[in-house]
Amino acid sequence: MKLIIKKYATPLITGLFLVSAISGTALFFHWMPGMFHSMHVWLSMVLLLPFVLHIWRNWAQFLLYFRTPSMLLACGLSLLAAIGFVLTTGHAGGNPARQLFPLLTHAPLNALAPVLHAAPDALAERLGHENCTVNSTDETLEQIATDCGKKSNDLLLRLLPHHNDHRH
Repeated sequence: MKLIIKKYATPLITGLFLVSAISGTALFFHWMPGMFHSMHVWLSMVLLLPFVLHIWRNWAQFLLYFRTPSMLLACGLSLLAAIGFVLTTGHAGGNPARQLFPLLTHAPLNALAPVLHAAPDALAERLGHENCTVNSTDETLEQIATDCGKKSNDLLLRLLPHHNDHRH
């Protein structure tokens, strides 16, 4: 086991750090986030294993760093930066669809139709194909979904325009 750790921990840390640095930079500049997000998240998690093995193998030497003011200062500054981000941006993150979907599903079909680039009657017809009855285009997607035993978010996804051109 020690030979495997000695032989592979540092090279894996180096390779996975480079992947994390490149994908993180791409995410920072919003360049192809669909491609880089999962890569960044998952391979950063994989990076933890060789890192922990490396720290475990070099534990005695690692503890010596904590005797130096530079390590304590670096850890303190890192902690302060993390706390600063949590306090100033922690509430603003998340998936915007979580905020947008309730607005759309609680809008009447006749208000939702222009957003979806469709006529209200066309949306009603498409909902009919989903085995839902639309009594009036003044009904909300939430009301229609409740009446036909479906989730309003699922119906909204079915109503979204589908574009075959995936270039960005």
